[in-house]
Amino acid sequence: MERWPSLWTWLTVEDGEPTNNAAERALRPAVLWRKSSFGHQSETGEQFVERMLTAVATLRLQGRNVWRYLVETCEAARCGEAAPSLLSQAPT
Repeated sequence: MERWPSLWTWLTVEDGEPTNNAAERALRPAVLWRKSSFGHQSETGEQFVERMLTAVATLRLQGRNVWRYLVETCEAARCGEAAPSLLSQAPT
């Protein structure tokens, strides 16, 4: 019962949500991909999938174009340059 007050924190926090629906919605594309693709067959494949799903989710949350980011990343790798940042770009 010592955690009982924690259950009601969302009432006192501005914009607090009583559910974890946002987290569930964020994970849903990864779960659907895993169920339809047989997962991965190696540790390298696992790392690739983790990174791609993270990049796609991050870019979508920022409202950035995923395809454009991937093209820019491939172009940078081909030219020996650093990949573009996944961090949100502050408007100038």
